[in-house]
Amino acid sequence: MSRPRFLADHDLNEHIVVGVRRREPNIEFLHVRDLGMNDRPDAEILEYADQQGLIIISHDVNTMPAEGYTRLAGGKTIAGLLMVQQTQPIAVIIESLLLIWSASEAEEWKNQICFLP
Repeated sequence: MSRPRFLADHDLNEHIVVGVRRREPNIEFLHVRDLGMNDRPDAEILEYADQQGLIIISHDVNTMPAEGYTRLAGGKTIAGLLMVQQTQPIAVIIESLLLIWSASEAEEWKNQICFLP
């Protein structure tokens, strides 16, 4: 069992990533732009995240969940997909991610598509 590791999608509010890292520096929270994947399609980001065991955090509630469900329906897996509404308070999202990191295992999020908080 291992701690959840996160990958911020290109549209995720940077304040969320900064806030999580500030509160818990040991959290692994990568960003697609740091991986040179900023302009890659959702399918490629999901594939990469699955291979690396990274749970994707995204505001893209229109296309990312649909691509995740398509991937699952096709017999593929995802490491996890956590969707956050842009209208939610950033502090609530940060708290939710910190709770997930501290109180769950990465394996619990395998093939899960969830909306936070």
